Amino acid sequence: MTRVLLTDGEQRSTLAVVRSLGRAGHEVFVVSSADRPLAGASRYCHAARTVPDPAADPAAFRDRVEAVVRGDGIDVLIPMTDVSASLLLQIRDANPALQIPFPDREAYEAISDKRRLVEVAARLGVPVPQGVVIEESGSDREEARRWAAERGFDVVLKPSRSVAVGPEGAAKAGVAVVGSAERFEAALAAYPPSAFPLLVQERIHGPGLGAFLLARKGEPVAHFAHRRLREKPPTGGVSVYRESIELRSDLRAYAEQILKAFEWTGVAMVEFKEDEATGRPYLMEVNGRFWGSLQLAIDAGVDFPILLLRLMRGDDPEPVTRYRTGVRSRWLWGDVDHLLWILRASRATRRAHPDLPTRFGALIRFGRPWWPGDRLEVLWLRDARPFARESLNWFRSLVP
Repeated sequence: MTRVLLTDGEQRSTLAVVRSLGRAGHEVFVVSSADRPLAGASRYCHAARTVPDPAADPAAFRDRVEAVVRGDGIDVLIPMTDVSASLLLQIRDANPALQIPFPDREAYEAISDKRRLVEVAARLGVPVPQGVVIEESGSDREEARRWAAERGFDVVLKPSRSVAVGPEGAAKAGVAVVGSAERFEAALAAYPPSAFPLLVQERIHGPGLGAFLLARKGEPVAHFAHRRLREKPPTGGVSVYRESIELRSDLRAYAEQILKAFEWTGVAMVEFKEDEATGRPYLMEVNGRFWGSLQLAIDAGVDFPILLLRLMRGDDPEPVTRYRTGVRSRWLWGDVDHLLWILRASRATRRAHPDLPTRFGALIRFGRPWWPGDRLEVLWLRDARPFARESLNWFRSLVP
């Protein structure tokens, strides 16, 4: 039996890891800054501890997690978000007996740096969007404006790092889709200094694709893929209903090339977008951590948490190359949010997104309670408390 500590107990991915490792007989602890973390309600969670918000007080969060590690005799610590990983990879040297199933901090920071990732991918021959870079200060802003104008401002702005952690806290910076000179200037002005350097890239129109992998020193141990059936918001966001599919051979080859280049050990989600005109996939980013829809991979037969733990404990797991396709996972409350968004969508929104389903069509799809191959992500009859807690939190969110 291994004592495992997971961060960010409010995340659905954390609940998936708790259930996977807890059912296998390990003692699983979670920490969270939330009062009623989702994963803490699971019957497979040994104990839940409260910690400061890592984004608001990084030092206090790090210190408190270290105290939990020592107090509960933790063997393995798994950070579940980018913020937590950035902070907790710093405590390795002070805790030599503690295992953190990530590569060294330098490799993690390198693969999380979109600017460096693009440079490495281009050398490997992995397709990347065309673009230019804007430093925090300098004359390259005018060059970027000209480059974007030549493309009708059909571009996106991407911070080199999604999360910048400093002594004052963690600043998150997302991708900005532009479309006009005015929106370009507004988006550029809105980014804090910590978001630079900024990548200005051509916008790839088409569906998002993902390759989910576990690797050991760059060598693949397991892989998985799914397609999104519904998202919230429906115009592009978090998947709420998805289906397991075979991983495309080109995506697999590109993802494995990248992980080998970084000598990656651990799990990773390699994201692409497919150009709807050519069918060519373009690399977007790599997230070196567990992902939100993890439960679907487990349901389909790729138990990434168990495989990761075995790998880190010195076992030699047999590579997983096959899994069940056609398995679908539904995040029920997320699907409710999807439906409400469709029902409330204005005429202007529908004109801008003509592919949106009709209100009646959305109601019919949502009203179908079950279909062969469907699984509910959070609601398990044998572990019902997380769903009850999630439901209570969802209704509380409606109260102003």
